Amino acid sequence: MTATDSAKTADEFVGNTDEAKVIGAKRRTMGKFKTPLGPTTYLAPERERLAGLVWRNFDATQLGSTLGAELSGIDLTSDLSDDTIAEIAHALADYKVIFFRNQPLTTDQHVALASRFGELETHPFIPPNADQPELVRFEKSADVAGYENLWHHDVTWREFPSMGAILRAIDVPSFGGDTLFSDMSAAYNGLDDETKERLVGMTAIHDFMGSFGNQFPTERQQEMRDRFPLIEHPVVITHQVTGQKLLYVNRYFTNEIVGLEENESDALLEHLYRQAETVEHQIRFRWENDSVAFWDNRAVQHYASSDYWPQRRVMERASIKGPRPVA
Repeated sequence: MTATDSAKTADEFVGNTDEAKVIGAKRRTMGKFKTPLGPTTYLAPERERLAGLVWRNFDATQLGSTLGAELSGIDLTSDLSDDTIAEIAHALADYKVIFFRNQPLTTDQHVALASRFGELETHPFIPPNADQPELVRFEKSADVAGYENLWHHDVTWREFPSMGAILRAIDVPSFGGDTLFSDMSAAYNGLDDETKERLVGMTAIHDFMGSFGNQFPTERQQEMRDRFPLIEHPVVITHQVTGQKLLYVNRYFTNEIVGLEENESDALLEHLYRQAETVEHQIRFRWENDSVAFWDNRAVQHYASSDYWPQRRVMERASIKGPRPVA
């Protein structure tokens, strides 16, 4: 190598350390769109807390940093004791979503299990199981496609939205149709302090019409609006069990933030919606027949991947009524 070649090589390699070592363990933004990147250090305390949990009536395998666990050593088709039900409820509050494999529940058993956690709701806009009105039935095929592939909480257009939901896989494709869950406590904790301060006291309007309004002819829409009026909920709510702060807006059902001009409301909502899309806040569950997911509808948003068309995917869900969300 000549002296000229050596000088050229030296000019090409000017870095002498990993940039991460220069920046340190902190979030930063990239580019003109200020896209956040870097370590999600705010997840560490909750990740370590969950890793230390021990259970009496089942084993739990933690799936994500701050949410998700697969519970084993428990038979949901059996007559579970009150102590076991209470511990499942405790695990749900901690992990925010819990999963069970190989649970061949009948429809009656599914309803009975969900009823152990509270009063069940019926959904006015989604067809139920023919024999159990408390079970919403999602039966997808080549003729009925999946449109649940958007981050959302369920039924936030109700004054008293669901506390949680138990979803059972009846017939699923060999691959595809996974459900993703995103931690809304992590979403809130990842916000900068200025945004958190700005959100104090803010409320938003929730509405069913954008998602389900196409079911009704124009002449019936006012009737539906009278039955289910626009509902106002805090933008940030407090979990009634854990005390965690949670973002509580979603693309399906949140229309606007009260008191802001339309452009300002849209911009802030878009920023808040995107927090669910942060991969570090998420887990992804691959379904098998007789798998069960039980999620805390206040603490997580979910997203059903619609990548299995034209395959058949049949699921049933029981939803448990909850209290009105509070700041």
